[in-house]
Amino acid sequence: QVQLVESGGGGVQAGGSLRLSCAGSGRTVSRKGMAWFRQAPGKEREFVAGGPVTGGTSYYADSVTGRFTISSDNAKNTVHLQMNSLNAEDTAVYSCALRLGFTGPYDYWGQGTQVTVSS
Repeated sequence: QVQLVESGGGGVQAGGSLRLSCAGSGRTVSRKGMAWFRQAPGKEREFVAGGPVTGGTSYYADSVTGRFTISSDNAKNTVHLQMNSLNAEDTAVYSCALRLGFTGPYDYWGQGTQVTVSS
């Protein structure tokens, strides 16, 4: 089994930055795709950012384009989400996900980390 654990969440004022990390452990599998999702209170989970684990073109939700950056450190089995210019609408629980293929559903999920942006 593969375990994913997020860290780096917390409270920040509007305009500030946070860097989320997602550390993978457990069974070694060939992971192709990575992503971050978020779920705000009373709302459905939404895609935030994603891309190939080994690098290449990443893609973002319109609401975070230009402010968030997804990256991976394969030597450390870690995925990051750099979040800049945060605003209150970014408040949510953020979860990372990995999948074995470049497309299709995500196979592994973390428990999530809370991000709270105060205005």
